[in-house]
Amino acid sequence: MHVSGTERGLKLVAIGGGTGLSTVLSGLKRLVDKRDGGGQWLDALAAIVTVSDDGGSSGRLRDELQILPPGDIRNCMVALSEDSTLMGRLFRYRFRGGGDLGGHSFGNLFLAALTDVTGDFTEAVRLSSEVLASKGRIYPATLNDVRLVAELEDGREVFGETNITASHGTIRRLRLEPEQCLPLPEALSALRAADIITVGPGSLYTSILPNLLVSRVAETIGQSEAVKIFICNLMTQPGETDGYSARRHLETVKRYAPAINFDYVIVNNRHISEEQAARYRAEGAQQIGLTDHLFEEEFSHEAEIVRADLLDEGEKVRHSPEKLARVIVACYEQASADVATTTPRPFHSLA
Repeated sequence: MHVSGTERGLKLVAIGGGTGLSTVLSGLKRLVDKRDGGGQWLDALAAIVTVSDDGGSSGRLRDELQILPPGDIRNCMVALSEDSTLMGRLFRYRFRGGGDLGGHSFGNLFLAALTDVTGDFTEAVRLSSEVLASKGRIYPATLNDVRLVAELEDGREVFGETNITASHGTIRRLRLEPEQCLPLPEALSALRAADIITVGPGSLYTSILPNLLVSRVAETIGQSEAVKIFICNLMTQPGETDGYSARRHLETVKRYAPAINFDYVIVNNRHISEEQAARYRAEGAQQIGLTDHLFEEEFSHEAEIVRADLLDEGEKVRHSPEKLARVIVACYEQASADVATTTPRPFHSLA
């Protein structure tokens, strides 16, 4: 693990997909180029985003136009844009009605059109990010047309992200098809140059692991001298991680990406409300991370378990972007202090 001084801005790469990754990015973007704000600031913010989605608007465009699914990438671009911009609102707009446009996101259609005009999906992402004045770079995990395949404990083989979630079966093994898919060189370069690398939160099998299964991604993270942080989910996901604890989430990531040794694991320690618990329980989800009493003991030799109040306010159980950003920065600052003093400090004073 390498940490730099505070004389320059930090380079951070966030890995994941779905709502979880966009939440992380929306909190961290406020630190980009904040040289005069005091404390740590970001000189470069990048996201590596899964491209295995096959449902909804993204799935329809993927099948009809043979392009990479744009949905998660669109969400990240919007998360990195100025919140009040008209273009940001347009990119979030979803067409109503039951016709051909019904259910499509304007941002997805914009990316699809720009891909056709430029002939290059990554160039379309870059140009769209400029239109949105995004405060960071976004890289698809791979440009290959990859599909998720899950081998279930009952012997079934399920193809596609949507079908995997709907199968409600215990996953024995997850793989990409084709298994040998190439990462973007720019994404690997960003990982090598990073001061901080975050993984999660997000759907374990359909947002986080697909990135780590792309050739050389996990190995490059493992070789990086960045401070590596795993951000644990708040709730289990019905049909995907039923009954999973925080520990099992981390164990699963380690099984698929043994090259990665995390320095910190961030876990929420605040109970959701009784009303939220009842509503999510009816959907088959439960809160995680509060009752893993052996978590610290079993992983303390390889990672610092960081517990903090990370909940956002509102009816839905979500991470607070601002709280999450503060704890991520606190992890880096502790790593810097530990290197400077050679005496690790207990983290509870920061959480």
